[in-house]
Amino acid sequence: MPRPIRVAIVGAGPAGIYAADALMKSDVAQDPGVSIDLYERMPAPFGLIRYGVAPDHPRIKGIITALHQVLDKPQIRLFGNVDYPGDISLDELHQFYDALIFSTGADADRDLSVPGIELDGSYGAADFVSWYDGHPDVPRDWPLDAEKVAVLGVGNVALDVARILAKTADELLPTEIPANVYRGLAANKAVEVHVFGRRGPAQAKFSPMELRELDHSPNIEVIVDPEDIDYDDGSIATRRGNKQADMVASTLENWAIRDIGDRPHKLFLHFFESPVEVLGEDGRVVGLRTERTELDGTGNVKGTGRFRDWDVQAAYRAVGYRSAELPKLPFDTLSGTVPHEAGRVVENGTHLPSTYVTGWIKRGPVGLIGHTKGDANETVACLVDDFKGGRLRTPEAPAEDAVTAFLEGRGVRYTTWEGWHRLDAHERALGEREGRERIKVVEREDMIRASEPQDGPAEA
Repeated sequence: MPRPIRVAIVGAGPAGIYAADALMKSDVAQDPGVSIDLYERMPAPFGLIRYGVAPDHPRIKGIITALHQVLDKPQIRLFGNVDYPGDISLDELHQFYDALIFSTGADADRDLSVPGIELDGSYGAADFVSWYDGHPDVPRDWPLDAEKVAVLGVGNVALDVARILAKTADELLPTEIPANVYRGLAANKAVEVHVFGRRGPAQAKFSPMELRELDHSPNIEVIVDPEDIDYDDGSIATRRGNKQADMVASTLENWAIRDIGDRPHKLFLHFFESPVEVLGEDGRVVGLRTERTELDGTGNVKGTGRFRDWDVQAAYRAVGYRSAELPKLPFDTLSGTVPHEAGRVVENGTHLPSTYVTGWIKRGPVGLIGHTKGDANETVACLVDDFKGGRLRTPEAPAEDAVTAFLEGRGVRYTTWEGWHRLDAHERALGEREGRERIKVVEREDMIRASEPQDGPAEA
């Protein structure tokens, strides 16, 4: 009887789990069957959902329910707290699996080349998101002593950063934020947050719901300058052809014509302001210089030569994420992706046998979480086609217990899907003590310990 196809997926975020789901739904799942191991460098799965989504977005975190249903399948195993390539290398993975899928995502900030971006008080949005989401590998404290803050970018991450900076700590206390994040936000001095985009309302990358949520806080006054409401032929065409862009523009128009209220924290959404320099003094941020832009008829903008200096003491760049290079795999530094054809990794014009990519490491950090399903389906279709065509490598040790013996022999302290259930229960128990749904465990060692079988109740 033929053995199941053994597949390793490196990265247990949505992209990796969707790939596992696509494999389980493929025709080879029945004959000869599939056996899937998900590798994750964090002790817990879910990637961007756990460490990249703002804590006050429970509906997005609800995606975890669907991901749970995939990981609950007996053909799928989780190996958490396993680093690629530190704990297991590319060549070693090939020893145990017929095929490898890399879904490592993107969790670093894209560079913004303007003078002063390196000053103290200038931050990457991804680093801030990791802090408030309780990532185990970032510092426990965050400097929040600026009263006026600039956020550069007009995407959903920029909105998340601006909203977290503008909300009070007590507003966020019912969420899963850990104690160190609550303490940090309680000391936050920000009373003005300025979000800057170089183009106009029709070109903003906000999703309509994310944008409207800004106005739900009783402590945040959202302000839009009526002079920033402007459209050219290209912008009008965008609104006509894109319902979401039209909804965003309509929301901004309504905010621009209303009276300014008395909520204590002001959140300004600025358009047609292109950041050209972060201003500094004694090595610290003291302001932001922007150039006013104007539409050119196509929906793009051009500079006007008019500049303005804004009084801010901190600046967060939210201009996109970038992926980290994966050792032993080709990498396009310009796009921040692994070169591929429909998910098959390509090096020097040749497909690397049994090696695939999906998600942001495949197509770049754009689109919503659900878009990774299409990536996964395309990649898995290629993998299945290669299997049927006899193009997959034959592993030396395909037995399921071979890789566990390897990891244990190397002393890798890995976590499992059963361990996630224990950690999940532990975090919910911590929250229950304070009348909250969950309190996230931050320290890596504490996460691992809570994931291991317990003789008695796990302690905080």
